[in-house]
Amino acid sequence: MRTSFNIPDEVVAEFDRVWQDEGLANRSRAVREAMQEYVEAHDRLEAMTGEVVALVGFDYRHHEVIEELHGVQHEYQDVILNTSHTHQGEWCLESLFCRGDVARVRELTYRLRDFDGVRRVKHMLIRAD
Repeated sequence: MRTSFNIPDEVVAEFDRVWQDEGLANRSRAVREAMQEYVEAHDRLEAMTGEVVALVGFDYRHHEVIEELHGVQHEYQDVILNTSHTHQGEWCLESLFCRGDVARVRELTYRLRDFDGVRRVKHMLIRAD
């Protein structure tokens, strides 16, 4: 199947550098592997049940989304224990330390990914029971 994506040039250049450094045969192979890893991470997150301890980290352009992000964080006070914030130029890095029902942590993760000003969201889940 052939498809196309709208990806910033600098991201494509960095991606090309990485797959070439790793010795992969071509960009298509690298994209397939990246997509498979994305699907597997999603499936692991969806399969987990019960209470978890989690770290949810994300980076974002402060001036584009800070008010909305604070609103989301207030909606999930029941699972967010504390936050850590650092500035990296126009980008900020935020870490949310969470404990509670995995469904709430999963919802929080997906909500954070829904902002154009958020570049990426990563999670690390540890079963609490």
